[in-house]
Amino acid sequence: MGNWKLNLGVLWFGNFLVMAGMTMIIPFLPLYIQELGITDPDRVAFWSGVIFAGNFVTSFLFQPLWGKLADRYGRKMMLLRSGFGMAVVMTLMGFAGDVWHLLLLRMLNGTISGFVPAAVALMSATTPRDKMGFSMGTLQSGGTAGSILGPFIGGLLADWIGFRPIFYITGALLFVASMLAMFVVKEKFDAGKAAVQPNVSVVAGLKELGKIPQLTSLFAVTFLIQFSMLSSMPLIPLFVQHLHPGGENLAFFSGLVGSITGFSNMIASPLLGRLGDRIGQERVLRISLIGAAVMFIPQALVQNVWQLFAARFLLGMFMGGLLPSVNALIRKHTPDGMESRSYSFNSSFLSLGNMVGPTVGGALSGLLTIRGIFLIATAMLFANAVWVSRTLIYRKRGL
Repeated sequence: MGNWKLNLGVLWFGNFLVMAGMTMIIPFLPLYIQELGITDPDRVAFWSGVIFAGNFVTSFLFQPLWGKLADRYGRKMMLLRSGFGMAVVMTLMGFAGDVWHLLLLRMLNGTISGFVPAAVALMSATTPRDKMGFSMGTLQSGGTAGSILGPFIGGLLADWIGFRPIFYITGALLFVASMLAMFVVKEKFDAGKAAVQPNVSVVAGLKELGKIPQLTSLFAVTFLIQFSMLSSMPLIPLFVQHLHPGGENLAFFSGLVGSITGFSNMIASPLLGRLGDRIGQERVLRISLIGAAVMFIPQALVQNVWQLFAARFLLGMFMGGLLPSVNALIRKHTPDGMESRSYSFNSSFLSLGNMVGPTVGGALSGLLTIRGIFLIATAMLFANAVWVSRTLIYRKRGL
């Protein structure tokens, strides 16, 4: 247990680099696709969506397998498998000769990914229980920081050194983070004890975990959180354009709307995690869900871009209490020896929300404006808070 703070520091850095690497391509992906020979605007838009989503599709499918192997062979081993594997694949993206190469590499990257859930599982196994919320919140802030700065760094580097060198740099940084984890991160894993455990299949493992009502509730909460948060994301640039007609720097303002939410999320995650250690993660999760639901209402009513910035900043503060609380509660309710598998299933539900949310939001945009989608997110998050109350808080009290 004495090494948990050192583990947390190294894995925070690793999460930062992984998420920065995943999001760094966002600003220049359509331009890179054009460099690969696709020039028609409609085909560029199509390939951009397919290539970006390819990573999440395979990640959703393969995360449970890596979780099963982590419980059997160790979380650190899966952490290093993912880190070194993504370092190689990310570097190869810089050598892509056409869009099919890039798509297949993105799908391969999703297949071998799993650094973040492995890091969460490893920290949950090495952190003292009374520090679990703080640990999960701090770890979450690393990934959030990477998601915020990744597109910004990618945009700067694209203008400075071109597209392909960015992939080489990202691969090298992921390699460094993996080497650091290999030599510094410590895990107490009883391989002998794990070897005598029944070799349960992925489907059987899901059924076994599904018998624990708290876990099924938490998996559903993760999906609904991501779905609610991301359903409006494809429409944000158009909404900013509507609020700032004829204004300059629309791309900058659109990026800032997303970044400001991540920035406040990064600040709040460790603080709300520490609060959860004091008053209970269930209560922090419910409060955060209600707060996030309320913060979508002013977004549906804003009249200028500055009001939208303020509402999105406050939304990020409450978002900081969501996934860290879920991760701490998953460890609380997961049987010993199945932690990695449980976190991997949760990661699959998170990837599913990442895929379905923007797709449904884009489809509904023809029927509703983004203001209506904000209100739908409010309703879903309120329903989620009721779900948490019934399945986690009242059940805990025996009501």
